[in-house]
Amino acid sequence: MNAMKAPVNLMEKITALCKRRGFIFQSSEIYGGLNGFWDYGPAGAQLKRNIRDQWWQRYVRNGHISPSGDHFDIVGLDASIIMHPDVWKASGHTESFSDPLVDCRKCKQRFRADQLPDTKCPSGGDHEFTEPRDFNLMFQTFIGPVKDDASIAFLRPETAQAIFVQFQNVLTVSRTKVPFGIAQIGKAFRNEINPRNYTFRSREFEQMEIEFFIKPGSDESWHEYWLKDRMDWYKSIGLSPRKLNLEKHEDSELAHYASACSDIIYRFPFGDQELEGIAARGNFDLCQHANATGKIPQYFDPDTGERFYPHVIEPSAGVDRIALALLTDAYHEETITDSKGKTEIRTVMRFHPAIAPVTVAVFPLLRNRPELVTKAYDIFETLRHRFIVQWDDRGNIGKRYRYQDELGTPWCVTIDFDTIGQGEPSLKDTVTLRDRDTMNQERVSVENLTDIIQERLLQPFTP
Repeated sequence: MNAMKAPVNLMEKITALCKRRGFIFQSSEIYGGLNGFWDYGPAGAQLKRNIRDQWWQRYVRNGHISPSGDHFDIVGLDASIIMHPDVWKASGHTESFSDPLVDCRKCKQRFRADQLPDTKCPSGGDHEFTEPRDFNLMFQTFIGPVKDDASIAFLRPETAQAIFVQFQNVLTVSRTKVPFGIAQIGKAFRNEINPRNYTFRSREFEQMEIEFFIKPGSDESWHEYWLKDRMDWYKSIGLSPRKLNLEKHEDSELAHYASACSDIIYRFPFGDQELEGIAARGNFDLCQHANATGKIPQYFDPDTGERFYPHVIEPSAGVDRIALALLTDAYHEETITDSKGKTEIRTVMRFHPAIAPVTVAVFPLLRNRPELVTKAYDIFETLRHRFIVQWDDRGNIGKRYRYQDELGTPWCVTIDFDTIGQGEPSLKDTVTLRDRDTMNQERVSVENLTDIIQERLLQPFTP
């Protein structure tokens, strides 16, 4: 089994596989599609859920120990997508959340002024661009039956502001103290001028954000803490360390309220791009909403008696971008040779087993033999209480293996005549367990099957 060199048209192959195996579909495809919007099929929906579950498990459900050895909490929030329009005035989004827009007078296409194409105009010759103008990225809508200025609202362009707006309520009910975090996973919307690179830059996307509230003056040490922790998490879900990097923002690139910001960068086939930003944002947002409403008092530190508005460290990740990184990282093509010397190309998605959309696939050897199907269903029912399990009885075993390889399923279980005592007597109540990455097949007992899979699920994974 020899690994092939990565194909130059990798994104085209990944895009085709994503549609073929139900990871990602173009939104409204039968009506011609809608640029910048994507639907996740059965495999993609489960992949995204697994990403969210791994993140939530680590940061909200698990306990945390600070560098100094103290315990700290991170609690959850699920805020609404539409908020009071004054939220976006206070945060500055209404006035300044924009990108520079230019039009080509010849082909009528629109571009971001800082991302102009280096190609010729489709209408011939060079593009003829207009002067840049600001284009606000927030989607506008209306609340109620009348469309007037008083009913204007916006789809949120980020999930962070709801955390600041609800800071005091969360602090009161969670019985915690600084340092602590508030975590949220949810949809956000940006009217991107030029969505591109498949699902990487879309108009509707999902964020996983933490606002981690800290004592002023501890920004640098906590920023370093979160840089390391988030890099460790990406490696823990199976992304190759060789394709991950940290990129520090220069002082000239920082927002006026930020003291530091670094991006976690992944090497996509279309270039090195940001997966997540980790910013030390000071207390700008909290103070903006406190000043606008007069309803967020300074935090009282019960240990020191001090009063202050906490600073925040903000790790903000994109679920869709992480999913795309996992899809590109997992994609492999291999040349395999069978016992007769025949070669073929095997496409396999090498997901971390905890991230894979399906953990185990169960196959009855033949679908028209009730005794095999009954036994297979018994095993299927046992396994599905512990794992994500898929039933597959279509086609021959080889084709089923190839299908599951493209889905990224780590293990396949085949129930045959030996299993039900109609073959080799010593193999009764055993099944064939096939490994995705090595393609090795072994006989294991039905009694030990669940424990074996669970043990292997917890083993270290090497991308």
